[in-house]
Amino acid sequence: MDIQILTAFFMWCTIVNVAVFAWAAIWFMLAPDFVYRMQTRMFPLPRESYNAVIYGFLALHKVLIIVFSFVPWMALLIVG
Repeated sequence: MDIQILTAFFMWCTIVNVAVFAWAAIWFMLAPDFVYRMQTRMFPLPRESYNAVIYGFLALHKVLIIVFSFVPWMALLIVG
């Protein structure tokens, strides 16, 4: 496996992960009551706790995208 294949892999990995992150963030911003009702059917939480969990989920998701997709892609671009 050469650097070009790995670079392309991490590029597409970053694109897909950012798209999933954006999709989730848009849902949480544009339809917060709908998402809250759907989620609390499975996991009953007060609204304040739910908001904190969602905020933490989005923050963790963003950090994981940066660490495991974006940084390797940038490193491979610099090296190759």
